[in-house]
Amino acid sequence: MKANQAMADTHVFARHALEQAMRLVVAGFGSAPEEIEAVVGNLVDANLTGHDSHGIGMLPRYAEAFAEGGLVPNAHVRSVLDAGALLRLDGGAGFGQVIGKEATALGIERARRHGCAVVALGNSHHLGRIGAWAEQAAAAGLVSLHFVNVIAAPIVAPFGGAKAGFGTNPFTAGVPLAGRAPLILDFATSVIAQGKTRVAYNKGEALPEGCVIDDHGRPSTDPRWSVIEPRGAILTMGAHKGYGLAVLSELLGGALAAGLVGHREDGSARRVLNGMLSVFVDPSALGGGAAFEREADAFVASLLEAPAREGFERVLLAGDPERASRARRSADGVPVDATTWQQILRAATQLGVDAARVQAAVEGPEAAPA
Repeated sequence: MKANQAMADTHVFARHALEQAMRLVVAGFGSAPEEIEAVVGNLVDANLTGHDSHGIGMLPRYAEAFAEGGLVPNAHVRSVLDAGALLRLDGGAGFGQVIGKEATALGIERARRHGCAVVALGNSHHLGRIGAWAEQAAAAGLVSLHFVNVIAAPIVAPFGGAKAGFGTNPFTAGVPLAGRAPLILDFATSVIAQGKTRVAYNKGEALPEGCVIDDHGRPSTDPRWSVIEPRGAILTMGAHKGYGLAVLSELLGGALAAGLVGHREDGSARRVLNGMLSVFVDPSALGGGAAFEREADAFVASLLEAPAREGFERVLLAGDPERASRARRSADGVPVDATTWQQILRAATQLGVDAARVQAAVEGPEAAPA
């Protein structure tokens, strides 16, 4: 780690108080009330699930993108092509927390009508935690797959490469399970999400070995290489396997769904655009809904009943850690490191919001965690 990063203190905010404070900040974008609720709800929920990388700490970057014209408040998804079970949508560079929800709702409606649907979404500002859209589909009883690309400065190196060539390009899948919480598989194809390196940098913490390389392609544990200039790169998860999935996400979520890949110099260096190819399937439409539920439950039950090996409490299913974190942080409060909090307060000021009001919203005995 560089000497300019000191270990940051951590605040713990009650969920309802943090939501109220973030409503004040998001109002500074000029967002309508419905948009404020969608953005705040999605960001705070990301923190609740333990994914601070995709939570309220993104607001400073959103404010910078807005100032540059790269983020358009109050935009809604627009249909470019409607072929029944096949949709092409444009997000108008709007808040991904709104665009993603609307695109998923359209996919759900078409899958219920046709049995399946393919939704190609382009030009959305940062879609946030993609797992939220898989959860939305699973709650409607649908299986979903999501391939996402990132149109911003590249930050992940191809396998064997010494410089960045693409974004963190997440892959997500959701599978509803009868009588139990759904499987939600949601991960960046990089070994660590870029937002997690930002969190580590703000906290003054080193990264584990094997996460990043410096600007000369040398291994490092310093998160600064994916946060500030000069930049190095994050490595792909699973070496060549993660690399292959990252390229697939770029080709499907970017070239196919969005008609746009990689970084484009458009004068908005801080905006983060996403393309997403989503596939929705209604299990009951395949005619084997009962068999699917029975076999899926039997298989998952056999996994979860397996004895835990040394060092593990129990066997988990993808999505279980997020659900446990959501319950814990909802009760005990949401931790936010001091550096990130100060960045949010500065962003509020940039948006014309009184930072003192934001601070007041999370202070006082009524704002303490339950």
